[in-house]
Amino acid sequence: MTVINGEVAAGFEPVREAFAANFAQREDIGAAVCVYQDGRPVVDLWAGVADPDTRRPWERDTLQLVYSATKGATATAAHLLAQRGKLDLDAPVAEYWPEFAANGKAEIPVRWLLSHRAGLVALDHPVPLDEALTWQPMAAALAAQRPQWTPGTAHGYHGRTWGWLVGEVIRRVSGRTPGRFFAEEIAAPLGLDFFIGLPAGERDRVSRMTYRKLDVDLTTVPEESIPEDLRDLVAAWRDPNSLSNTAYTITEPANIDFDSPEVQAAELPSSNGIGTAHSLARLYAALIGEVDGVRLLAPETLTSAAEEQAHGRDQVMVVPSRFGSGFMLPTDTIPMTGPAAFGHTGRGGSLGFADPEHDIAFGYVTNHIIGGPDDIRATALAEAVQKSLA
Repeated sequence: MTVINGEVAAGFEPVREAFAANFAQREDIGAAVCVYQDGRPVVDLWAGVADPDTRRPWERDTLQLVYSATKGATATAAHLLAQRGKLDLDAPVAEYWPEFAANGKAEIPVRWLLSHRAGLVALDHPVPLDEALTWQPMAAALAAQRPQWTPGTAHGYHGRTWGWLVGEVIRRVSGRTPGRFFAEEIAAPLGLDFFIGLPAGERDRVSRMTYRKLDVDLTTVPEESIPEDLRDLVAAWRDPNSLSNTAYTITEPANIDFDSPEVQAAELPSSNGIGTAHSLARLYAALIGEVDGVRLLAPETLTSAAEEQAHGRDQVMVVPSRFGSGFMLPTDTIPMTGPAAFGHTGRGGSLGFADPEHDIAFGYVTNHIIGGPDDIRATALAEAVQKSLA
């Protein structure tokens, strides 16, 4: 039986029970969960192993790469600049990044980048990975790229390009890389153990990831055997030219080893944030209220950030999705604690969100990358938080 470490405030015992069940029944290997209420931690738990090969235990300060849950941290940086009057989210991107106007993009507003409406999910010519990790070659390629659909007429998840698109606006406006801006203006005031671009000295604290192989590869089974509600999605996976595939082949090679020192040290503001569950929850707590004297966003800024900008069929994920300006909004498949919640998932399990209605902030990180409809670890934890609030 896996030993569960940490603390749970009275009334939040269902979260501990769900966390333990994630190890006993749902294949967690190493993980942590944290919940803030009214600006204070009420759940802070960790368990398992940080490295399945060496059996290094998961400690209170173990760092975990959270994939696209990084987008919530990057979006916070953009909204902080908007709050300070440095960035107008409804102004054209080209006002801050003149080269971006190429190929019919002169009128695309910053908010469309944040809400996945710009149509820039893929590249006609992928960028060598070693160049992409240096930042500027990828930013230049996206500035020159034609949109894959008429901007503003549809939305589709910019899984990888989003980080360079939003990050380059942050860089142009602030004069700092997005990772440095986050470190200095958000992480430092809040004391967050969270990085976009990992310092070399923190490498030994990072967990190693394990990827579960699919029991059944739906792309290889006869179409008549595929459930009807999954056929459009599977058809997109089978088509190498679909946006579902080309959105993730923007580098050469397309596959990125997120455990590698080079990738973790680079700044990929869409997908390589590394931190603790406690810091993820603390970040979201400071978006909706004061945490140890620090509040990041004023109520009016928060309203602008979380207001729905896109909903319906996603051009990349081929399922319904909802977005505010940089944040995911609740759907049937995105577990949060109420209709007013906002946050972001990460590939294979991680999740951070805030629910201003209940003054709840949540962070969950895991090193067993599962994904798919049968991965209910984050859902079980969010439901346990709801049960604790009842």
